[in-house]
Amino acid sequence: MRSTGHELRLRLQPAQADVFRSQSRFRVLVAGRRFGKTQLALAELVSCVWDFPNRTAWYIAPTYRQAKIIAWDRLKTMLRAAPGVAFNESELTVRLEKGGLISLRGADHYDSLRGSGLDFVVLDEFASMKPEVWPEIIRPALADRRGRALFIGTPQGHDHLYDRFQFAQSNRGWQAFHFTTLDGGNVTPEELASAARELDERLYRQEFEASFESTAFGLAYHAFSREANVRPCEYRPNARIIWSLDFNVHPMCSVIAQRDGDIVEVLEELVLEDANTPLACEKFWDNVRWWRTRNAFGPLQIEAYGDASGHQRRTCGTATDWSLIRDFFSRLAGQAVVHIKAATSNPGVRDRINLVNSRLLSAAGERRLFIDPKCTQLIRDFERVCWQTDAQGQPTSELDKSDRLRTHASDALGYYLAQAFPIYGKIGERPGRLL
Repeated sequence: MRSTGHELRLRLQPAQADVFRSQSRFRVLVAGRRFGKTQLALAELVSCVWDFPNRTAWYIAPTYRQAKIIAWDRLKTMLRAAPGVAFNESELTVRLEKGGLISLRGADHYDSLRGSGLDFVVLDEFASMKPEVWPEIIRPALADRRGRALFIGTPQGHDHLYDRFQFAQSNRGWQAFHFTTLDGGNVTPEELASAARELDERLYRQEFEASFESTAFGLAYHAFSREANVRPCEYRPNARIIWSLDFNVHPMCSVIAQRDGDIVEVLEELVLEDANTPLACEKFWDNVRWWRTRNAFGPLQIEAYGDASGHQRRTCGTATDWSLIRDFFSRLAGQAVVHIKAATSNPGVRDRINLVNSRLLSAAGERRLFIDPKCTQLIRDFERVCWQTDAQGQPTSELDKSDRLRTHASDALGYYLAQAFPIYGKIGERPGRLL
């Protein structure tokens, strides 16, 4: 460690230690998820101020709330046994025995960061901060003390983290580091293989191989292949029918599917102009009622999924879309039983699209979503829906809805998939080693 005269022991893996030992003034670390970036950041902060009474070090996350959630409890655990340490819960600061100060800050209101002289700063998830945070606020704060900086992040396309990473590879006083999740030593190959089955190929490369992917541009459903994902899908007697809806009015779209283990097959789509929920129920029942004659075990079992906005009351009355669906099927006693499975909130658009892509083609090369050729609007969505761009041509996190026919069928399917196959969570880690 760069400080002396203490007995604090910090857990770092070998790849983290490579970054820690670097003497470069400015460093840019691009690494996969669960590499151990936060552990490294806290070790750097403590090392900077431990034996130096007049030093100030900041940890900056994209928001103040994120800084608290990500680092505060871990920093307190790291320093709780150290003598003379004072924690300020309201300001998220730590004053060490010899006077060094560590502060956790957020970049969401970056003007509030002005005016402080800094000896060291960590900018965690730099890609999620506004680009001007560094040149306008943080770089000047390091000038009088010849302060140092560590940029940390996982790629989010070719953005300002990418620019800073490229700059660090060829400029004096800078150093760039690139590591995959596996390089970090915290996650087993078995866990990564499991993640590869959950994510589409480009997202897996971005999240776990720290690859700068252009995932934000162009087609939203880039994993779709008409040749590989479209095939005849037949009704399977006695298997539950999945009906998932997007409650747009013009058109109102829904998909009818079935699941066989990990495989989802979309049998039919309903695209109704200037429709309402009762009409959608009637059209759905017209399409599936004949399947009951092939069902040997009583009424048709139907699982209904869809847009969480269906829980809201309609402007034309006091009933919600889901209560209208429940009322419709209550009149079909002995013929059908509906199980309402709708979530109370929708997943993020990009999360939902990533999930659909992972079912179309995962990073492990598996296709687990198939569409019958007669679902023409859904197929067109997969082939034509693009990300929206702003006035400068930069991508946003919203889909282009300039064509009123687009996005609704694929949205309906996405709501079901997000419920049936939840967005991947935190993957397992291995214990660290002592540096």
